[in-house]
Amino acid sequence: MNDVSRPGKVLYPANGSFAAQDKGAVIAYYRDIAECLLPHVKDRFLTLHRFPNGICEDGFYQQSRQHYFPDSVRGVEAPRASGAGSVEHILIDDVEGLVFLADQGTLVLHGWQSRCDRPDRPDRLVFDLDPSDGDFVAVIDAARLLREVLELAGLEAFVMTTGSRGLHVVAPLERRMGFDAARDLAGQLSDAVVARAPRRFTRKQRKRARQGRLYLDIGRNAYGQTAVVPYSLRALPGAPVATPLDWIELGRRDLTPRRFRLDNIRRRLAQKADPWRNFFTRAARARPDAHGLHAWTEDSRCV
Repeated sequence: MNDVSRPGKVLYPANGSFAAQDKGAVIAYYRDIAECLLPHVKDRFLTLHRFPNGICEDGFYQQSRQHYFPDSVRGVEAPRASGAGSVEHILIDDVEGLVFLADQGTLVLHGWQSRCDRPDRPDRLVFDLDPSDGDFVAVIDAARLLREVLELAGLEAFVMTTGSRGLHVVAPLERRMGFDAARDLAGQLSDAVVARAPRRFTRKQRKRARQGRLYLDIGRNAYGQTAVVPYSLRALPGAPVATPLDWIELGRRDLTPRRFRLDNIRRRLAQKADPWRNFFTRAARARPDAHGLHAWTEDSRCV
């Protein structure tokens, strides 16, 4: 790591049994995880969450490429969501680019739901399940119900911990619809889950209106909106990792949103295949069946 600046600089302080982790350890992690992570960032605009002085100090977000970035960090112009001007967005395709960003203090990678050649055509549908009261059981139940309604719509659902407080349920899409249609679809499917269990789940954005129910957030399905990249670190104590799961793992008693961390994720992947290894081969065209969804919401079995 002679090409890395200050590899011994601590970015994650010690936290309980978690040993302090320096920049060298972060870069080594991103090198090791690159085979699993890079397919999820290829040709995808990124927003970086950088912490040059570690998580004990304020970080900052960056979405525009800087003039001093090497060729391994590409830049592609795209219009702003507001229509006012454009941004030269950041893209990486290989380990070299990933390591450079880590050396710049990038801990967290957030990616668009579309790719740079067709930025107005999403290839992912994302549901963000993030409890305000720490009720992870409700998150798991909502994820399972979303899987059912996505399958009714002809889509395959994938699930991952966010490394923060909840789960993301994600479905790969054929790039046929625009963001407005994708958001409408996500709303239709979320509404079906709420209708199935209205005392537990809600689409109401205002926290006061939720009344303790889990909010099904579809807001990431819009032009320019981002979601944390699979296998990205999070800028939180213990260096948790946004980790793809097999659906059966939702039944693990030890599962939490921060179950997998920089210090144990390698062991996990040494023992099992990446659950999202076939993600991009499962892209499908959504075909929601209104009658089927209605029948599903009327099912008397309730979580």
